[in-house]
Amino acid sequence: MASLNDRKVAILTEEGFEQVELTSPKAALEAAGATVHVISPKAGKIKAWDKTNWGIEINVNKQLSEVSPDDYDALVLPGGVLNPDKLRQNKDAIAFASAFLDEGKPVAAICHGPQVLIETGLINGRRLTSYPSLKTDLINAGADWVDEEVVVDNGLVTSRTPADLDAFNRKAIEEIAEGVHHGA
Repeated sequence: MASLNDRKVAILTEEGFEQVELTSPKAALEAAGATVHVISPKAGKIKAWDKTNWGIEINVNKQLSEVSPDDYDALVLPGGVLNPDKLRQNKDAIAFASAFLDEGKPVAAICHGPQVLIETGLINGRRLTSYPSLKTDLINAGADWVDEEVVVDNGLVTSRTPADLDAFNRKAIEEIAEGVHHGA
């Protein structure tokens, strides 16, 4: 397993993220040695969505307004229906996510997380997957959508559902260990 001892990873999220899609990648990244910060437009604590109801509250490490994409080596976007729908309407969140794609830094998005990437305008021609309900939106944004457990395209790692988390976490760690992808 690759070591991420010198890597800083941002998990960008809002209220209503799918609980396991944040807790599982966060634990896997930390186990690989990464420093992981939960970043949100909100300060304090934010609530998870756990399958059919509200879940745990987690601490926000840094408010979006306090950080720069330059502070981080990679970005993780958990799913959940409410979370990306809020983030995609937040100009600062979109600018933050865009910077990672622009610079070829690894971005890992699962389930409804890729919805945030649509707003960046930077997924045209990129190969990815998502929760099935986003397929048409992603294709309309120019993406090459495929139905696979995990898809890697020049540092962009995407998966469909929590059932794909093992593969998603493994590939995210590999891509973050490799670092910036030039010519993406």
